[in-house]
Formats: sequence, C-alpha cells, structure tokens
Amino acid sequence: MNLCNAEEGKEYIIKQILTDDEELDAFLFSLGCYSGEPITVVSRTKNNCVVSIKDGRYNIDLQLAEAILI
Repeated sequence: MNLCNAEEGKEYIIKQILTDDEELDAFLFSLGCYSGEPITVVSRTKNNCVVSIKDGRYNIDLQLAEAILI
C-alpha cells in the first residue's frame, strides 16, 4: 500500500521508497523519510498530502506519495 491510500491521522511504518531518481531519494532521506520510520498523513487535498515525519510536517505531491510504500 502506498501513502495515497493511507488513513488520515493513523501512524504507519515506511516499508520502502520506490524511485529510480537518486536526487528524490536523497531529498526524502534528508526529511527523515526512509524504511522503518513512522509516518502519518495529517491531511489530504486534491493534489497534495501533508505528512508528519519525526518532528516535522511536510507538504508532498501525490506522485511522491505514491512512491512511499507503507
């Protein structure tokens, strides 16, 4: 299941990041978004998700959310 299908307010554990883009992978890693890390979808709009990772909240687009498997 990817992050687009996650319930709002429920904590999940990141299982894998599916991307061939090394820059995107490094960017997500810098946010603390990597395998084994808890992540929560705070809210969702038509084109974006607000997620909570560690102590931060980030607005990510749906394409990026699809690459994060939980």
